[in-house]
Amino acid sequence: MKQHLLLLALLATTLAASAQLKPRPDAFPPVAETLATKAITMASSVDEMASWDRYPSYETYVAMMQRWAEQYPEICSLDTIGTSVQGRLILAVQIEGQRLADVYKPQFFYSSTIHGDEVTGYVMMLRLIDTLLASYGNSPRLTALVDEVGIYINPLANPDGTYRRGNHTVRGAIRYNADTVDLNRTFPDPFSGVAAKAVPQENQAMIDYVSAHRFRLSANLHGGAEVMNYPWDSFTSTMRPHPEAEWWQEVCKRFVDTCRLQSRSYLRDVTESGYTAGGDWYVIGGGRQDYMNHYHNCLELTMEISTAKTVPSEQLPTYWHYLNAALINYIGEIYTLPGTEGIADRSASLIQVYPNPTINSVVVRGLQQGERLELLDITGRSLATLTAGGTPMLVDLGNLPRGIYLLRTGNQCAKVVKH
Repeated sequence: MKQHLLLLALLATTLAASAQLKPRPDAFPPVAETLATKAITMASSVDEMASWDRYPSYETYVAMMQRWAEQYPEICSLDTIGTSVQGRLILAVQIEGQRLADVYKPQFFYSSTIHGDEVTGYVMMLRLIDTLLASYGNSPRLTALVDEVGIYINPLANPDGTYRRGNHTVRGAIRYNADTVDLNRTFPDPFSGVAAKAVPQENQAMIDYVSAHRFRLSANLHGGAEVMNYPWDSFTSTMRPHPEAEWWQEVCKRFVDTCRLQSRSYLRDVTESGYTAGGDWYVIGGGRQDYMNHYHNCLELTMEISTAKTVPSEQLPTYWHYLNAALINYIGEIYTLPGTEGIADRSASLIQVYPNPTINSVVVRGLQQGERLELLDITGRSLATLTAGGTPMLVDLGNLPRGIYLLRTGNQCAKVVKH
């Protein structure tokens, strides 16, 4: 009997342990990854990157970005987001075809390596740029994607952390910037209620950049685990689910399923599904994901794409094999956005809201007399319930802080951006 009870206790302990999520790699005081036994090969020229099994030196990275802009001037332009504390460039390319230039095009943004030692995504983004450019005019699908979507890619958001030991190597890279600041904890936090910390130079440059664009879908690539992490990071899903949580789960499942066509064991080290709400994994504040979702009407996902933060150089082609189709497909998810400006709402809402964005009030058309209209903030918290009088309704937002709000009636919902 005692042996039976002991076995049951051991089984319960094992099941409880297996149900816990793997610790989030950016949730605790970080431990530097041991690279001594890893084969880290660097490319000192653009030509040496041809096989994609090396990490570029800083000068090689800049030369690659410049060469693409020179080789594909009709569809690729190079922009400087800003500079790091030590003066390195924070670069992005814009890839956009000339067809349909006179119509609204949704804008998409990929960014990687906000933590300087998480460099798998750095090389994946470089290879994605090369693939999109080389495929234009050759692949009908990718040509249409480049023609119809403004695609912006920032491969390296924290160059000082990545090249901490000099421009020639990624060995010794750290998560922080040169001022020892975690860039993914120091974005303006819409939920903490705490006065904003000093914004690091790299983050201020990124804030200025995204504020000058109209990105509607984005992703930030990390390493240290393998999981798709959707908002919110600031809350568990039971506390405050994201208003588009169901859509996020569908998007993440499509991403994971696509990767697992190449490797059935990929994206399983945190959850079996391969995705999680950020706060269910671990609650953090000041992250870029919640900043983008709340302040910029941009649905951003955090992609943790490799268990190792810095994978051995020879494994980089393997990760591209896992990820390339899913990374391209994720850009196409911009066509599925739920109720975002300029793109059809999946609920086929008959509500018309204007002006949008606004600084004071909005006019709402399409309501029947007596129909109830609920005003919510972006976390889903109800702020007011109004009743339509049968004529266009004026909804006053003047006393609310700037941000994104929802107007909902029945199964119809419209987003409003308050400046």
